[in-house]
Formats: sequence, C-alpha cells, structure tokens
Amino acid sequence: MLRFSGFDALLRHWADVAPDAAAIRYAEGGALCLCSHAELLARVQARAKSLRRETAAAYALFMDGSLACVIETFASVLAGRRTVLLNENAPDAVLDAQLREAEVDALWGAPDLCESFAPLCRAGAEAGERKVLFFTSGTTSRAKAVVLTDETLCASAYNGGALLPLQAQDVLLNLLPLDHVFGFVCGLLWGLSCGATVALGRGARYYTEDCGLFRPTALSAVPLLLGFLLKQRALNPELKLLLVGAGECPPAVLQAAKATGARVCFGYGLTETSSGVALSLGEDPYAMTVCPDDRITIAPDGEVLIEAPTCIMQGYWRREDDTARAVQNGVLHTGDLGRLDEAGKLRLTGRKKEILVLADGTKLFLPEYEAAVAGALGETDLCILLRGGAPVLLLGGPPRDTRPLWDALRPVLEERPRGQQLRRILFYHDPLPRTASGKIMRWAIQREKESE
Repeated sequence: MLRFSGFDALLRHWADVAPDAAAIRYAEGGALCLCSHAELLARVQARAKSLRRETAAAYALFMDGSLACVIETFASVLAGRRTVLLNENAPDAVLDAQLREAEVDALWGAPDLCESFAPLCRAGAEAGERKVLFFTSGTTSRAKAVVLTDETLCASAYNGGALLPLQAQDVLLNLLPLDHVFGFVCGLLWGLSCGATVALGRGARYYTEDCGLFRPTALSAVPLLLGFLLKQRALNPELKLLLVGAGECPPAVLQAAKATGARVCFGYGLTETSSGVALSLGEDPYAMTVCPDDRITIAPDGEVLIEAPTCIMQGYWRREDDTARAVQNGVLHTGDLGRLDEAGKLRLTGRKKEILVLADGTKLFLPEYEAAVAGALGETDLCILLRGGAPVLLLGGPPRDTRPLWDALRPVLEERPRGQQLRRILFYHDPLPRTASGKIMRWAIQREKESE
C-alpha cells in the first residue's frame, strides 16, 4: 500500500503508472462512462489553474457526488483554497448556519443553491492553504467544522488500505455523501489510493439500481443504507467486500450481510481523525484492529483516546476552546467508550455523551436503555430525552394509543429504579431526524421539544 502526501501526489502517481486505467466510473445520459487516471489528473490540473486566477480564498462546495464535484474538490485544494464541503440536500437552515460559520467568499454547486446563499459570501475571507473543512454529524451538539488537509485525508486512506487493500481490478461503489468524511475517504480516496476504479453512485433515487449497473466488487455503507440494500435485495453477486462504518450496526444487519457471501468489515473512525482508526478483519465484526499510524488507549473512565499524528485534525474552525478540550497533548478525547480485549482489539461499548443526567444526579446510559425499549416495542425509530428532569420516550410517527405500549414496556421499566423509569410517551409525527450516516439528531430533537 502506497502512502501519498496529498491529492496531487496521489493523482500524479496513478497517471504515471496506469494512465489509461479507469480511475472513475460514472453514469451520464443513461450510459456508463469512464475517466482514466491521466484524464482525471489533466482535468484537475486545468481546473486548479483556472481557480488560481480567481481571487477567492475560501470555497464552499455543495457536494452532489458527481465527477465534476470530485474534480472541483481536488482542484480547489490544489489551488490553495480553504475548501468547505457541504451536503446539497441539507435543510436550508443547516446550510445557512454552516456557511456563516465557515466564512467563505465563493460557492460551487447547483445554481439555485449558489444563488440562494450568495449573500452569505463575504469578501476578504481568511485564506487557508490546503485546508479541507468537514462538518461533524452533530448528533449531540451543534455540528462543528473540522479542519483537515489533503495530507491527513490521504494518510487515512493509507491507514485503511494497509489493513484492507483493494486491487487494480476492483470496483469500489460509492453511494455515500462526499461531504461526510467516511464517504470521502472510504468511498473515494480508499479506491483511488489503491489504484482501483471508483464508481460514483447516482444518488438516493438509484440506490436499488446502482449495484446492478456498476457491478462493484467493494462497497462502503453506513448501517442504515446497508440494511435498506439488503431488504431490497439490491446487492450484486460480484460484490465480495462490504465496509460498514459511521454508526453502530445491528447484529442482524451484519449477519444478513455475511449471508450474501461477501466479506463484511466494520470500521470505526471520526471526522476529527480524517475517518477510520480501526477495522474488523476477522469473523467478529466488533473486534477491530487499530490502523498502523494510530495508537489507542483507554482512559480510567472507559473513554477511547486516540493518538493519530498523521491523520488528526488541525482543530475545530474558530473554536479554540472546543479544540483544546478535544485534543490534549496530541491525544484526541473521542467521547466514545470502549475497551481493548486480550488480543489488543478495540471493542466499543457506547458514548459518554449519550448519557442523560437526571434531576437526582443519576446518569442514564442511553444506548443500553434504548436498545431494551426497542426490543420490547419491536421498533427502532425512537429515542429517550429529558423532559422536566425526567426521562421520556419519543417515538417517530403519528400519535397512537399508548396503552399497548406501556404494557409492552412494563418488564423493561420494572427492572429500573423509579427515578430512571419513563414518565411519558411522546410522538414526533414524522420519522425522527437523522444525520447523513443514520444517527438520530438527539440534540436537535431535545432542543425542539424543550421549545414546545
């Protein structure tokens, strides 16, 4: 596995070694198209040259997953712009907040979005050569802009590829949003770094069709997407490797994935570490091998601590205090809970931040409680929130009779102290809002319910 110092070195290497081999496979006008390594480099260099003639210093891209989007991202970084990656399908309020925080002076993407958000561009934005900003998923607090570089992103791709290499004949299908670091690294850079072909999916509308169209041998997926593809029987027979990450994956989904005959690996990583730091390589998907450049230790309270000098973020944009709390003496405090087993494999056990502090000071560990509630009710679109200092259950979907629900929950509640028992059952009307990786946006729901 080769280590690249940045996007330029990556693109140049494969353009020299395998100029005519397919770097990107994509669909256009109903036809399958190929972009060779030589063509990809040439188009990126030409676009970077054009961008250098412009005065913008900070560039926000509404990522649509297209080849043009990939080229624009690489070119922006090579042109020395601070490049901010945004989800074009995010709500306007989210994009508004992110653009205000990121402080950009130019936009790229869908014309209607660029026109709508043009007033937020500010002249004289601070330059930041080769900085790439990704926003965190923001499941427990307002999303923060994480400052990475093309060097840290390529180092992360090296880390993953060293444990899980792809071959030149492989086709890696990316169905994930490229504004999410898991999608960018494990859906794009992983394949390009290994010299494999990356197939760019056509968006959510075509999830059930793209495996059949592109015939991938490898696929990266978040648990929610993988579960959907399995339910729809959308995976193609040529698929031999599934990389699952960016969220907790139910055992039933992993077992169903293994039943397809593909090798299933589970990955753990954070935006702050430019994506993956550990991968499961054996039969047990929850026993993960730490990536070569990383070192993991466990704090006395069970928190996972990571030293990742080649991959760690430069910090949170404009949030020095948050950065200082997260990274102490070069060690990232993840907020995740875990342990190292007797073989040195990382096993995650939960989230420190997924703890409610009740009115009496009792701490309630949510994943365990919510799993028990989900098992009792036979549904998973739920979360537990604080209301008036006491835990309440929020279910996605329209209101319904709560009496059968209370009856089903009785065995679960009887096992808990009175202060931890659910006081009310509330309904959200719609499915609970989730991030691009399928995680419930707990902080946003809590804030919304508190304002009612």
